[in-house]
Amino acid sequence: MRAASGVAVGLDIGGTKIAAMRVTAEGAILDRTLVQTPAQGPAEFLATVVDQTRDMMDQRVGAIGVGVTGLIDHATGTLRYGPNLPFRDLPLRDHLQQAIGLPCVVDNDATVAAWGEFRFGAGRGTTDMLMVTVGTGIGGGIVSGGRLFRGAHGFGAEIGHVVVDPSGPECGCGNRGCWEQVAAGRAIDRLGREGAMADPGGLLARLAGGDPAAATGPLVVEAAQQGDAAATSVLAEVGARLGQGIAGMVNVLDPQIVVVGGGAISAGDLLLGPAREVVRTAILAPQFRPEVPVVAAKMGNAAGGIGAALLALDEVLAPT
Repeated sequence: MRAASGVAVGLDIGGTKIAAMRVTAEGAILDRTLVQTPAQGPAEFLATVVDQTRDMMDQRVGAIGVGVTGLIDHATGTLRYGPNLPFRDLPLRDHLQQAIGLPCVVDNDATVAAWGEFRFGAGRGTTDMLMVTVGTGIGGGIVSGGRLFRGAHGFGAEIGHVVVDPSGPECGCGNRGCWEQVAAGRAIDRLGREGAMADPGGLLARLAGGDPAAATGPLVVEAAQQGDAAATSVLAEVGARLGQGIAGMVNVLDPQIVVVGGGAISAGDLLLGPAREVVRTAILAPQFRPEVPVVAAKMGNAAGGIGAALLALDEVLAPT
């Protein structure tokens, strides 16, 4: 699928921040802004989204793409449910189109990030790609045969909410033991606190100021990078659980490549190394199939905005 020549605005909307970018059809960022997601009601939220879009507008912009956390009805551009946004059935696409006067595409934030990595990032040159975004939780995006997979209602690829441990930690979705509860940022936080409590004289506890409750994920990564055994063990355990889930997804989807993005990959091979080792052995019949690389995303925090803009160019201005 080739994008029409042109420029689009891409927005990446999360529970805490809204990033807006003006992006070319080649994936180059021409301008960008970043603001806090308003904590007020839907009127203030929509007004902020419109303002950020207008700030990125110029005469070259032909479409708007939006990636937002939650369940998105792609056909109507409606945010049906956002776990980190206090809105339900919010007609985001229609509101933006009426306010700006340009066509708009709205999709899940991990889905648009996957499209960005597929088009110009770590998945470029493939036709079948799984993206796993590992932050506080886990999101996913699937490209199959060169096209995004969304499912019957647009809600596909919510891979973080596959239950892997029914007696595990409670998840924000209401279930217990979802994959994201044992293989993402919340698990690193939780195990980091336990590690600091078990070794009060260790580096992790010292970085936390002697308060185990303050041993957050970034401190775990910092301690592990300095060689702290307890922190390294935490990342190895979470990485192994991440690899177990990825192996299951590989068995289902048979991708050419798995791209791992999100804030947690700041840990690098301390997290991805154990994940890769588990994937190599846990997938079905590894000796009879090509190895599926598990690689870090290339676009970093820009993947969502770039992917949203490219999706608008590809699906609105150059549909197939």
